[in-house]
Amino acid sequence: MKFYTKTLLILLLLTGAAHTLHAQSTVVKGTVTDAKTKEPLSFVTIGFAGSTQGAATDVNGRYTLKTNDKFDQIRITYLGYKTVLKNIEAGKEQEINIALVPDSRQLGDVVVKSAKKKKYTNKGNPAVELIRQVIAHKEQNQVQNYNYAEYKQYERMVFSLSNLSEKFTQKKIFKNYQFMFRQQDSTAIGGKTLLPLYMEEKLSQNYYRKVPYTQKQVIEANKQVKYDENFVDNQGLTTYFNRMYQDINIYDNNVSLLSNQLLSPIADHSPEFYKFFITDTIKDAQPKLIELSFTPRNTVTKLFEGRIYITMDGNYAVQNAVLTVNKNIDLNFVRQMEATLSFEKNDDGRYHLSQSDLKIEFGLNKNKGGGVFGERLVKINNFLINSPRPKTIYDGPAQVIANNADQRDDSYWIKSRPDTLDAIVASVYKNVDSLQTIPSFKRTMDIATLFLAGYKNFGPFEMGPVNTFYSFNPVEGFRARLGGRTTTALSKRYYFETYGAYGTKDQKFKYFLSSTYSLNNKSIYSFPQSYIRASFQHDTKVPGQELEFVQESNFLLSFKRGANDQWLYNDIFKLDYVHEFQSHFSYALGFKTWNQSPAGALQFQNLLPNGLLNNVNLIKTTELSLQLRYAPKEKFYQGKLYRTPIPDKYPVYTLRYTQGVKGLIGGNYNYQNVVGNISKRFYLSQLGFTDVSTEGGYLFGKVPFPLLDIHRANQSYAFQFQSFNLMNFQEFVSDHYASITVDHNFNGFLFNRVPLLKKLKLREVVNFKSLWGAVRSENNPTNDASLLRFPTNSLGQATTYSLSNGPYMEGSVGVGNIFKVLRVDLVRRFSYLDNPNAPKMGIRTFVKFDF
Repeated sequence: MKFYTKTLLILLLLTGAAHTLHAQSTVVKGTVTDAKTKEPLSFVTIGFAGSTQGAATDVNGRYTLKTNDKFDQIRITYLGYKTVLKNIEAGKEQEINIALVPDSRQLGDVVVKSAKKKKYTNKGNPAVELIRQVIAHKEQNQVQNYNYAEYKQYERMVFSLSNLSEKFTQKKIFKNYQFMFRQQDSTAIGGKTLLPLYMEEKLSQNYYRKVPYTQKQVIEANKQVKYDENFVDNQGLTTYFNRMYQDINIYDNNVSLLSNQLLSPIADHSPEFYKFFITDTIKDAQPKLIELSFTPRNTVTKLFEGRIYITMDGNYAVQNAVLTVNKNIDLNFVRQMEATLSFEKNDDGRYHLSQSDLKIEFGLNKNKGGGVFGERLVKINNFLINSPRPKTIYDGPAQVIANNADQRDDSYWIKSRPDTLDAIVASVYKNVDSLQTIPSFKRTMDIATLFLAGYKNFGPFEMGPVNTFYSFNPVEGFRARLGGRTTTALSKRYYFETYGAYGTKDQKFKYFLSSTYSLNNKSIYSFPQSYIRASFQHDTKVPGQELEFVQESNFLLSFKRGANDQWLYNDIFKLDYVHEFQSHFSYALGFKTWNQSPAGALQFQNLLPNGLLNNVNLIKTTELSLQLRYAPKEKFYQGKLYRTPIPDKYPVYTLRYTQGVKGLIGGNYNYQNVVGNISKRFYLSQLGFTDVSTEGGYLFGKVPFPLLDIHRANQSYAFQFQSFNLMNFQEFVSDHYASITVDHNFNGFLFNRVPLLKKLKLREVVNFKSLWGAVRSENNPTNDASLLRFPTNSLGQATTYSLSNGPYMEGSVGVGNIFKVLRVDLVRRFSYLDNPNAPKMGIRTFVKFDF
């Protein structure tokens, strides 16, 4: 009996103890959201106040805290938001949802009180000592430090018209579409009223391997707002937006932002450019965090300002960061910018980027009026380290798109998104489709296309470009031209283009016809291209004028300096096959017959055996060609006429081989010509960037001067990067040559130290070009009377030369960013100054929109 009594007492005691332990256990769970947007906040730090016990919210903003200790408060801290304390009941399970309010504090609020204001210095500054520790630990905190890594990534990009007035929203065009407008807190970036017009989402699986280096992205799903391709290059639009809103790696020395590079606050030499302040210590976070605020030493320099949170666990890693820019910074059209970065702890105790949110608002006026607001959100989860995959996973191109990536339905996206879209954003795809059916919207797009691209759309056919309809020159006099081309509304496989022109002075008709067949059932203007094209052109040409992104009939090119009366009449038949690959390698095969006749003051003359001059009226050639081009990671926007490149640090390689065949369809000459070109942009951090282009060519065979390399000259008043701006047309020819062009933009590095120039936000530029070349004796008409003589002017003076007295050189200094769009260069020619009509100096202008 005693045994059973004792057993019963023990059981009762154990039950009571268990009940007591259960009663003392505190469980707090809930969701953390943004008080204004109502969106869940990921990786918010939540801990029991006064302790090191804590946790972080997941990608859906959910959290759970458990403890057997007795606490009566929890503390919620998150970068960019006000810290919150919430009372809890110890020993109970409870749900507490928290809405965090953004913290509008600016670095200007940091006040250091002292009897005497101390000059900021790095020496003995604990904030600088801390940032030096962060710099020293950068390598170990980089993802690239792992042998293998993989993760799931979600990206969302949304662009909206911003800061819209009530008058704008009440316009007739939006009468039945008020549901398209998105309302937000008036203090948020973009203002109170937004009109979302573009959205793109992407889900991908990403793989990294250290040796051999591989970074591969497999896009599993992709969804994008689609505009009528007759108005907008949707693929190019995506490329352009992604270039503007690149990934921000704070551990890199330089961070790319809007085609600029800004020095990271934790760059190797950041203490020389930034001021650092310890502004808070968060002791109840796990691990303990130090809030480090920073600001540029010069507020107009292209640098960030903001704050970073450093882990005090020996890693000295960045756990969170808020990067903004000063309103005085020399970034064109940028009203506000904010990048919020969050990092999550790995199993090995180090950190990886878990979320990036980049917001930028643009506007012609920095202080008022409508603008454009863009946001790119990136969320990373399922981060796995040092788990190698089979070799086949890493092989192949850097980006792979699943076959059905763009065919995922709404249910897939609802299930796969790591967060929930608000109603307005979720309906952007459908709203834009509806918007494009409104007649007034179509008219607006039609007018914009005519103004910006120069084409008027008539459905299956578009007329243009408008700026070529009228021009003038010394040979043709007033030149009228009318043309156009078919669109995808007629066919996606067949394209036709034509124009007709007439000169009032020479009273001759000119024309062009082309027919193109797409081999991949895509628009021939879409990447990657694959097509066959046949064309015939009967028109004029200026020898030595090679233009990029401009048609020769452009009205503005009618205005030229100096003599411009040596022209050609050309009959050119071409058959081209072009094939591009996703890797941005391409090749082109060409067949060309070319008949050249002199026009204007140009004459083709040689000496007969009896010593008399002989006029040659026609040069006939037949050519076969192969061009190879490789532009790794190239980005561009496909316009109506040309691809507009988006400059980046990656080089572009081009190699072209041309074979002239004598006797083939009337060709008169055998020759081979090889030309190679390499172009690259070099970013130099605070010193700006440098564009370098090198080219070399060699022509084998005996040919008359019109078939030599006629070096690219420019007699217009526009600054041309690929031409020599103080060289006259047809002034120099070579059968072997090498050239280099260097164009450096200091991005205001020097001007920002001059008060007036600093206020005007002007940018200094320098340019240098040099050309080495020669004509072998077999191609020099002074050694062979049967060759065509180099041209002369009306006074009998030679106007075409070989580079026999050293290189041709010219350089310029200029001022850019005038009115945010204009660059003006003072160009100086350094050699061959004794050539007739050789200009010594000149002013050249260039229009370009830069950020």
